[in-house]
Amino acid sequence: QWQLAESGGGLAQAGASLRLSCAASERTFNSYNIGWFREAPGKEREFVAVISSSGGSTAYADSVKGRFTISRANDRSTVYLQMNALKPDDTAVYYCAAAQSFRYSIADYDYWGQGTQVTVSS
Repeated sequence: QWQLAESGGGLAQAGASLRLSCAASERTFNSYNIGWFREAPGKEREFVAVISSSGGSTAYADSVKGRFTISRANDRSTVYLQMNALKPDDTAVYYCAAAQSFRYSIADYDYWGQGTQVTVSS
């Protein structure tokens, strides 16, 4: 049964870095693409980044391109989101999710974690 657990969120100042982790308890983890999404107060959940099952392909939202890096360690069933040069606009609850296809749309993701809060102060 799929379970995804995010960790690594917290409070950071603008310009600082955080690394989020997404740990999966599912033996087929290596077959799934993993995405990160975020939901800010009063806004809809939005795509942040996605990594293919092998880790060979990645994609990013324009708002985070050049600042965030997604990676995965299949031997540990974990996906990471390295967030550098954080901005107050990055404040949101961050979710990881699993999909069978390399997609950007929320509707394409089958399994979701509970989220981790990231707050960036100016």
